[in-house]
Amino acid sequence: MIQNTMFNIQSPSVQQTATMNNSKTGATPAESLRQFGDYLGDALNQVNQQEINSQEMSNKFLTGQVDVDQVMIASQEALLSLQFTTQIRNKAIEAYQEIMRTQL
Repeated sequence: MIQNTMFNIQSPSVQQTATMNNSKTGATPAESLRQFGDYLGDALNQVNQQEINSQEMSNKFLTGQVDVDQVMIASQEALLSLQFTTQIRNKAIEAYQEIMRTQL
C-alpha cells in the first residue's frame, strides 16, 4: 500500500491536546511562527527525501537491483509530493497577494 508520509495527520484528540497545551503555556506569536516554520521545513525535507529516494531507485534499477514497478512507484510518490507542495506554495502566494490588495 502506498502511504504519503509528507504530512503526518494526527487524530483530533491529539490536536486538541496540543492546542490546549499551547493555550496553557501561552505560546507567543514568535514561538508559533517558529513552530510553523519548523513544520514547513520538515515537510520540504520530506519532499526532498522522496526525490532522493526516487533517484536512488532509478540508479538501483540500472544495476538490476530493483524492479521497474518499484522505480515507478517511487518516482510517482516524488512527483505527487512535489506537485502538492507547489500547489500549497501557489495558494500561499495567492492568499498573500489578496491580503496585500485589502484596503484598510
